[in-house]
Amino acid sequence: MKKMVSVPKYIITGFLLCSIQLNVSAQTSANNATPKIVNIINFIRLLEPRDAAITEDVLFQTVVKQVEIMRKYKLPGTFLLQYDALMDARYQQLLKSLPADSFEIGGWWEIPQPLVEKAGYKWRGRYPWDWHANVGFSTGYIPSEREKLVDVYMEDFKKIFGYYPKSFASWFIDAHTLNYMYEKYKIVASANCKDQVGTDGYTLWGGYWNQAYYPSKVNSYMPAQTETNQTPVPVFRMLGSDPVRQYDDKGSGSNGQGVVTLEPVYRFGGGDSAWVHWYFKTFTEGQCMAYNYVQAGQENSFTWNAMKKGFEIQMPLIAQLRDEKKLQVETLAASGEWFKKQYKLTPPTSVTVNDDLGDSNKKTVWFNSRFYRFNLLWDSNNTLRFRDIHLFDENLPSYYTENVTTTNECAFYTLPFVDGYLWSTHGKTAALRFKAMVNGKEIMIEGGSPVIKDNIAGKLFIEWPVKSFNAKMLMEINEKQFTIKMEGAGNADWFLELSAGDTAKLPFTKITSKAIYCRFEKMNYHVKAGKGNFSRSPKDEVIRIKPEKHVLTLNFSERSGM
Repeated sequence: MKKMVSVPKYIITGFLLCSIQLNVSAQTSANNATPKIVNIINFIRLLEPRDAAITEDVLFQTVVKQVEIMRKYKLPGTFLLQYDALMDARYQQLLKSLPADSFEIGGWWEIPQPLVEKAGYKWRGRYPWDWHANVGFSTGYIPSEREKLVDVYMEDFKKIFGYYPKSFASWFIDAHTLNYMYEKYKIVASANCKDQVGTDGYTLWGGYWNQAYYPSKVNSYMPAQTETNQTPVPVFRMLGSDPVRQYDDKGSGSNGQGVVTLEPVYRFGGGDSAWVHWYFKTFTEGQCMAYNYVQAGQENSFTWNAMKKGFEIQMPLIAQLRDEKKLQVETLAASGEWFKKQYKLTPPTSVTVNDDLGDSNKKTVWFNSRFYRFNLLWDSNNTLRFRDIHLFDENLPSYYTENVTTTNECAFYTLPFVDGYLWSTHGKTAALRFKAMVNGKEIMIEGGSPVIKDNIAGKLFIEWPVKSFNAKMLMEINEKQFTIKMEGAGNADWFLELSAGDTAKLPFTKITSKAIYCRFEKMNYHVKAGKGNFSRSPKDEVIRIKPEKHVLTLNFSERSGM
C-alpha cells in the first residue's frame, strides 16, 4: 500500500532481549533451535496508474535491481506476478533465467483488465489496473467469476513456466478463491497484509497477528479451530509490523493508521538502519514459542529509487544473520510446505520485545493461537496493560466469501474483547489495565522488567516483578486460556479494569460474575472466568475483573453464545 509516514528517528542504545530463564521445568530447549524464517517476497505489477512518472520500464528495472542484490548475497526468494506482468515477455525472460532451486515464481492476486477480459468479462475499472476493492480484488466478483479468473491465470502461467504456481498472495484473498486454488491447483502457501485499519481503504483487524495460520473455510482472515473447517493452506502475515508502534500509530490525515514496518521504502522502519538492526535483533532473540517469521521485500510500484537504501541495508544483514545461523531464508512455498509438515492445526506463537529503541523502555508481548490473540504492553511509566484481546471463531463467515463488495473499501474483523485502537478516543486510551486499591485509593500497579520464557511447548510464561507490593505477577498462557497469579502480595487488592472511549461501540451484552457475553458481526460469543469474577466497574469505566485468592484464569476457547 503506498502510504508514507513521518515518524521521529530513534537511536538504538541497546538490544539486550531478556534471556533470563524461569525455573518452571527441566524440559528446556535452546532458543536458537526454534526456526526463524525469512521470506523475501517481491510482488510485481506491470503498470502504476497512480503516478505518470512510474513507467513500465521503471517498474521492470526495479525488479532487475531486486534480482541483482539478492543474487549478490546469494539470497533465495519469491517473485509474485500480477497477471499483466505475467504476460509480459521481459518479466518472463528475466524470471526464467533465475535458478529454480533458490527462486520461486508465484501469483500476486490482484485483478487487472487483461485477466478480466481474457476470462470473458467486462472491465469496470478506471485504469487497466484499478486498486479499488470492487475491481482490483477478487471480492469484486461473484464466486463463479473468481473461479474462471483463477483458471485463466493458472493455464497461462503453466504455458509460460511449465507448471502451476505453488504460492498466491495478496493484500487479501477471499475464502472461496483460496479454497478453489487449493482444491483444484493444490497451492501450498498464501500470504496477506498485516493488520491495519483503513489504509488505502482496506481494513484487516484482530487476526492472527504474525507468523501464519490455517484459515476458516468461510473466512480467510479468521483462524480455524478444527481440521474439518480449515483450508489447509497456511496464510503468512506480511510486511513485518513494528511490535511496539504499529498497532496504535495514528499516522496522519484520513488514510487510517500510520505504517511502521520492515518495508524498505519507509524512512522510519525498513529504510532506517537503526530500526532494521533493532528489528532483526528482536526477531532472532525474542521468545516466539514455535517459530518466528517475517516477510522482507517490496512491491515494485514503490520503484528502486525509493526502496534502494532500505533494500541495501536489509539484504546484507539478512545474509549475515543467515551465515551466522540465526535465521533461515527460503521461498514462500518452502515455508508453506514446512508448516504443513509441522502442524495439523495452527500453533500458538508469540512475538516479544524486551528492549525497545533508544530511550524508550517499553516492552511488549504478542500471543497468538487458533482461539485468540492478545497484546501486553509494559508502558514507559512501568505500568502494564492488555492493549488488545481478540477471539477467533471459524463459524463467523466473511461477507466476501460469497458476496460482492460494491465499494472501494473492504473490511475483515475477528471478535473483540479488548480493542485499544478502535475503542480509544482522543482523550482516553482503551485498555485492560492492572490496578489495585491501596488505603482506599485506586492505583496503577507498577513493576520492573518482565522475564519471558517459552521453554515448554505450547506455553508462554511471564514473570513481572511488582514494585507496588514487593511481589511478583506470574502468567501462564496456553492456546485456550491464560492464568495470572500474584505471589507475595499479602492482602493486596489487585484487579484488571477495562476502560474505553465514550463513543466506542462495545460488544458486551451481559455481564455475570463468571462470564461476559458479547455480540459482534451478528455472532454471539463469551469469555469465562475459571478463577476470578467479572463485574461492571463501580466508576466511569466498563468492566472490572477480580481474582480469587490472587489467581485469575480467563478462558477464550468456548464459542457458543447465549
